Amino acid sequence: MTAGIALQSAHEDFAALLEESFLQHEITEGSVVKGRVVAIEKDVAVIDIGAKTEGRVALKEFQGPGRDGELHVGDEVEVYVDRIENALGEAVISRDKARREESWVKLEKAFEANERVTGTIFNQVKGGYTVDLDGAVAFLPRSQVDIRPVRDVTPLLGTPQPFQILKMDRRRGNIVVSRRTVLEESRAEQRSELVANLEEGQVIDGVVKNITEYGAFVDLGGIDGLLHVTDMAWRRVNHPSEVVTIGQTVKVKIIKINHETHRISLGIKQLLADPWEGIAARYPVDAKLKGRVTNITDYGAFVELEPGIEGLIHVSEMSWTKKNVHPGKIVSTSQEVEVQILEVDPVKRRISLGLKQTLQNPWEGFAEKHPVGSEVEGEVKNKTEFGLFIGLEGDVDGMVHLSDLDWNRPGEQVIEEYKKGDIVRAQVLDVDVEKERISLGVKQLGGDPYAEAGEIKKGQVVTCEVIEVKDSGVEVKIADTDMQTFIRRAELARDRGDQRPERFATGEKFDARVVQFDRKARRVQVSIKALEVAEEKEAMAQFGSADSGASLGDILGAAFNKKRSDEE
Repeated sequence: MTAGIALQSAHEDFAALLEESFLQHEITEGSVVKGRVVAIEKDVAVIDIGAKTEGRVALKEFQGPGRDGELHVGDEVEVYVDRIENALGEAVISRDKARREESWVKLEKAFEANERVTGTIFNQVKGGYTVDLDGAVAFLPRSQVDIRPVRDVTPLLGTPQPFQILKMDRRRGNIVVSRRTVLEESRAEQRSELVANLEEGQVIDGVVKNITEYGAFVDLGGIDGLLHVTDMAWRRVNHPSEVVTIGQTVKVKIIKINHETHRISLGIKQLLADPWEGIAARYPVDAKLKGRVTNITDYGAFVELEPGIEGLIHVSEMSWTKKNVHPGKIVSTSQEVEVQILEVDPVKRRISLGLKQTLQNPWEGFAEKHPVGSEVEGEVKNKTEFGLFIGLEGDVDGMVHLSDLDWNRPGEQVIEEYKKGDIVRAQVLDVDVEKERISLGVKQLGGDPYAEAGEIKKGQVVTCEVIEVKDSGVEVKIADTDMQTFIRRAELARDRGDQRPERFATGEKFDARVVQFDRKARRVQVSIKALEVAEEKEAMAQFGSADSGASLGDILGAAFNKKRSDEE
């Protein structure tokens, strides 16, 4: 009996120990547990995960980029339990899933702390690459591989390197990482350190890395500086490739350092003597010299006087006569020209040049060759509301004002008789060299009828010839002169009934009395009425009086008879 009791007690103790063992090694699906390698068969490892439960894991799950795939019996490993028992009575376990679960926990902590993680690029996919983050697979976009575009990533494959996690989504199993961010941060740290060791004014050697339209980037030993095209030489540089080439070692001076943006401005010309020093003494005002046209703009042309020294010929100083012409039609690039120094400003580094000053002023030349009073001939270039423009010798224009077209007729009427291209003879009236104006006259060629007229006085009786009969009066010419005047209807006769223009005919001659003559104002007025009134007064004075009893008809008849006898 005692033996039976002892046997029952031992059986109960074994059951308790077995249950304790099961409790200590409780296995649940979807969890990560520790196991021990009990055998390696061909390409799988048999792993005991406890509770008399074994599972098989392919050896390739223990291999991968950056991992040692060597596995031995007795090694302890962590695996992920998919199922506790399959149809063969074995547990379905996975080393990859265990590693992935473990990695996700670590990666989430690193993502929250904004820490870098280590991974290995192992494959190329659409739009980028896949990265193994110790079991977890992340996506590396192509734009995040490097600071500059990388054509071949083969050297980077299989090499552990740091990455920055940009985005994580555990539910979808997505991780996006960046290698570029890490490089930029490292580069910024390096740049800060390099910039701290540089000073403005320092002279340093560098290597030309890249050339652009506006300058060249120079590697100063881990940090780039910009050598702007305007700081390459004192002379005009059209393109940086004229001065430097890629790979060339150049000595540069640090002009400016921006410690916030880490931008460094460099210069080569600052190491050379400044050609603008003593410029005023070398180029005195009014001096004439030769130079080469280097650049042409809408407002003028730049001329190189010596290497590093350029002056500007403003468009207004290029030609005496071509006022609205583009500079490119007067000079051409690389052309050698003679110029005159007009102004030198050493502070603003500007030299004003003149091209036309080296040539004779055409207005001065015209005045010397054609003094006032001489006759010239030219083509009508233009008609305006105030006169004619005539093209003259020396590529200059003269103007005939409306008032200088004809002595007697209105200029507005006479100008209609001219058209462009007509050859016109005229007299030089005035030449203003400073204002570049030449005044011409056409009517002056025929002489001034008022100046040539004899002693015509107010009250004098003159003979007139009818030129034209109008409704308002008669246009007449005074005999023996070139003077013309107009007699209004009211001045055609003393009696209203005889004040009819139609009773006159073209070419008819009659006498009239001068009622106004102003040689300076070029004005003469005559009147038949005034003549008749004067004759009537004279007759009254000679042949009758108010108390004689004679009629006006008798008096005028007697005066008429006397006049006839005197003429006979």
